[in-house]
Amino acid sequence: MSTLILKDYSLSWSKVSPKTYLIKSIVYIAAFALYMPFFYGKVHVYFFVSELFAYLFLINLLMYLYYYHTNKSNVKKNKEMVIYGAGRAGLKLEEEFKNSPYRIRCFVDDQESLHGRSIDGVPIVSQRQLCKKSIKYDLLVIAIPSAPSQRIKEIYEELHGCFHKIQILPAVNTMLLDQPYVKQLKNVTVEDLLARHPKDLDLDAIASFIRDKKILITGAGGSIGSEIARQCRKFGAASLTLIDSSEFNLYQIGEQIEGADLRLLNVTDLEDLKSVFSKTKPDIVIHAAAYKHVPICEHNQEIAVRNNVLGSKNVIDCSISHKVQKVVVISTDKAVRPTNVMGATKRVTELYAQNIPSKETEIVAVRFGNVLGSSGSVIPKFKAQIESGGLVTVTHPEITRYFMLISEACQLVLQAAAIAKGGELFILDMGEPVKIADLAKQMIYLYGKEGEVEIVYTGLRPGEKLYEELLIDESEQKTKYSSIFIAHPTNYDMEQLRADIDALLNAEDKVKALQNIVPEFTREDVL
Repeated sequence: MSTLILKDYSLSWSKVSPKTYLIKSIVYIAAFALYMPFFYGKVHVYFFVSELFAYLFLINLLMYLYYYHTNKSNVKKNKEMVIYGAGRAGLKLEEEFKNSPYRIRCFVDDQESLHGRSIDGVPIVSQRQLCKKSIKYDLLVIAIPSAPSQRIKEIYEELHGCFHKIQILPAVNTMLLDQPYVKQLKNVTVEDLLARHPKDLDLDAIASFIRDKKILITGAGGSIGSEIARQCRKFGAASLTLIDSSEFNLYQIGEQIEGADLRLLNVTDLEDLKSVFSKTKPDIVIHAAAYKHVPICEHNQEIAVRNNVLGSKNVIDCSISHKVQKVVVISTDKAVRPTNVMGATKRVTELYAQNIPSKETEIVAVRFGNVLGSSGSVIPKFKAQIESGGLVTVTHPEITRYFMLISEACQLVLQAAAIAKGGELFILDMGEPVKIADLAKQMIYLYGKEGEVEIVYTGLRPGEKLYEELLIDESEQKTKYSSIFIAHPTNYDMEQLRADIDALLNAEDKVKALQNIVPEFTREDVL
């Protein structure tokens, strides 16, 4: 906690509980009865001392009555809670919880100088002292609105075993200043635990890149495309042309972005795509359209190759012929040493984007892992399974994945595009991989379903591997942003690549044709 809070709230720590005032009053009466015989015959001294004791007794009695009146509650205190943070927010919450079923057992604070003190008789302890007690409390409230997500995650990991429920007070919204803090509390979510909040996010660079530009986004109704569309509107795009093959998805994003030009078409339809480019004349193209679900792509290899490879080729070719300033191709960590058709098709797209002679058009690809809450993410699936009270299915106890919030991933994509000069394959630093089984356990706890919902392992699906890779190592080139790297380029003769892509589109054996272009595409890592 900051020294500012220490200064402002030092008086609060000197408060004592109502019981203390009552005890002091009894002590004064006892002292008066014990020592007054010594003052018999000394009228003036006797009178002074008796008045002094009476005054002290009345003051303490009045303080007791005041605290009793202000702290009394008709609500039965049948639950126990702890507040993490003895600053302004913690003090305000302590006041607001007085008329709740919760009895506050202690405050926890990181500032050592506060340990051993108390607020209204409630002790302030260290996290270590709290952990020593073999007690499981009903509720922990983390009352540190300024705490970074990493600190919230640390507190959760160290203390969740001591509590049935954990809530946090988010950063105080200026629009809700007149609202009680207790109404602003929210349950800890898996997004709170996995969010990274990159420190090098450069909003000014993104704004300069997007402002007053005409932007065309493919796959604009999907999880990534729709968030990029929202970000582009936020950063002042002159116009937005949103392309999607799903009428419902296109309708949904259109309802959120007033004035967007909604185009219902598939990127594999070259003539329709050319027509849209001719009419809209975009400055920036962001290509997010792709089939991404690994098992479905394995089962529908023809359409997966056609959509992901031919569709991407069409978008890039149209961008070059219409002299688009910059093209951003969304890729995936599954393109690294792929073990499935989906990942292999995205690797072909990366190769095409890197090697095509682009003339005045700067073409870049951005590779990252899973985004939290996307339509294909395990998180919505786990939520549905837990809420239904059934089993939570995980493919393998050791399977891991990278995760990032959709908004953060999309902002970093735009930030990478802003510094791109053409031909780069950018890699977003996704942090440490997360074990999916641990993620499932966390979600079961957060839903309060421990002991009720079991985890069942179903086995890896077709094309699925245990570990995804981003290939961030010494061979990658650093940028001025620590969250963004540039992969070592892969050269591929363009005439040969075009011929190989034509052969791929016409091949009956898509896996063999993909392996011809992407030799590292193998099934060996699939269990």
